[in-house]
Amino acid sequence: MKPVLVLQHLSADGPAYLGRWLADREVPVDVRNTEAGDAYPETLAGYGALVILGGEMSANDALPSLRQAEALFREALREGVPTLGHCLGGQLMARALGARIGASPAPEVGFTTIERRPGPASEAWFGTGPLPPVFQWHYEAFDLPAGAEWLATSPACRHQAFSIGPHLAMQFHVELDAAKLEVWSRETGEKHRAAIGQYPDSVHPAARLRDDAVSLLPGHQALADRIYGRWLASARAR
Repeated sequence: MKPVLVLQHLSADGPAYLGRWLADREVPVDVRNTEAGDAYPETLAGYGALVILGGEMSANDALPSLRQAEALFREALREGVPTLGHCLGGQLMARALGARIGASPAPEVGFTTIERRPGPASEAWFGTGPLPPVFQWHYEAFDLPAGAEWLATSPACRHQAFSIGPHLAMQFHVELDAAKLEVWSRETGEKHRAAIGQYPDSVHPAARLRDDAVSLLPGHQALADRIYGRWLASARAR
């Protein structure tokens, strides 16, 4: 198939589990990391699928790379190029569709419980059983865009995922692996420490992030397998 284009905003927020998942299936990948000086392409011509990763910046920041990511997603919508958005990536997809991005009702940092909403779209992406805890790290969140299918919710953040056809936007980091978590949990910063005291139910200390991963990452990655499998099947069917 044609290569997958991965838009990476920060060097510490790479494709992680998704990268290995694609490599295991011998899918060609073009990763563009703007923090490392890579430019995002002007068009999706020559690409079979699109991934937009996360980042610490706000989706509303006046960064040319963010606006280019939105433009590429709008092209993906027009051309039917299956797209996955992880955290900031999901917010950029929502913003490109005209939805508001603002402060999350409560920030979420750590493995948190989300609930799948009923309907064929959520079953297609997530299956029919209870969802495993998913890893979150966000202070902002997206509203639901017009015409989107609302797929999942949580007590702290109403809109956890939405889809439009073969495109899926997630507020959570389904691409997480142990190596990525190790880096993130060692570089939490003052914002995270302050949020722990203000939102103890949804923002977890660094040590808990690592402890929870021991038992929760396998289920988390099984969910990733399902999501990535459906997305890749759509790309191969084009």
